[in-house]
Amino acid sequence: MLAYIGRRAVLAIFTVWAISVLAFAIIQLPPGDYVTSYIAQMASMGSVVTDEEAQSLRIQYGLGQPIYVQYFKWVKLIAWGNFGMSMEWRRPVTEVIGERLWLTIVVSVAALILTWALALPIGIYSAVRQYSVGDYLATFVGFIGLAVPNFLLALVILYLGFVLFNAHIGGLFSPELQDAPWSLARVWDLLKHLPIPALILGLAGTAQQIRIMRANLLDELGKPYVVTARSKGLAEARVIVKYPVRVALNPFASTIGYTLPYIVSGSIIVSLVLGLPTVGPLLLKALIAQDMFLAGTIVLLLGVMTVIGTLVSDILLVWIDPRIRLEDT
Repeated sequence: MLAYIGRRAVLAIFTVWAISVLAFAIIQLPPGDYVTSYIAQMASMGSVVTDEEAQSLRIQYGLGQPIYVQYFKWVKLIAWGNFGMSMEWRRPVTEVIGERLWLTIVVSVAALILTWALALPIGIYSAVRQYSVGDYLATFVGFIGLAVPNFLLALVILYLGFVLFNAHIGGLFSPELQDAPWSLARVWDLLKHLPIPALILGLAGTAQQIRIMRANLLDELGKPYVVTARSKGLAEARVIVKYPVRVALNPFASTIGYTLPYIVSGSIIVSLVLGLPTVGPLLLKALIAQDMFLAGTIVLLLGVMTVIGTLVSDILLVWIDPRIRLEDT
């Protein structure tokens, strides 16, 4: 098992490098650069940027150099824990992202845990009680979750919260603790505000996982080994949980690899609606401004989350299904 995990870890390192190349190249694809966007922004405000000022900015940020030179300079900075200087904010990228990154991870992990906690038991119930009222209800709610955009659900919840409770339920902190230093009171305030964004972001994933778990378990329940276990007089709960559920978890666990980045990337509009201090709105603004160091860093972090999620999926699959360990022999 350790050899299996070691191989996956080495592949993960090469994957992260490939993601860094693609992320930096994609940021460079749109015509122009940050200075071009800056000139257009200043022109919309009635100011004029001279050619000398534009050239000075390009020299300052190294935008006149070939793309491969800019990339290697960026990678060299990353190797020393420095992700470069944000052109839009005129501050180091690590300072701009700062707390937003950790809050994004907290919201993403909470949404993932909520997705699993809801989808797993509901999917098992729907498969075991196929065509029952509960199964039809879970199917209906699942299709609603897949059909309704997350941002629309966020708008509905904001509206209901304001109309019914006369309260603004957006954000992750109360106004008085928004910029306060970390303390037990601020952590508790975060935990109180966390369920709503986690539920909204995890709803689509929950609906999808319910369908996956139901289909996988139904396929396993019809196999001969389940019929044999029942004929031997084993309790129904033991027959279902010990074998079919464990096998049905394979595709269920393998979805972690894309669920984590999907939650983060899908949270951009939801974060704008709910006013969440995550990296989603920051990425949108950086892409519009062509702030390549900030946007590239966030895209790279999304890729790293994908790699980490895939590695976790591989480890879970080895633990769930002993047949995978045969690859090491």
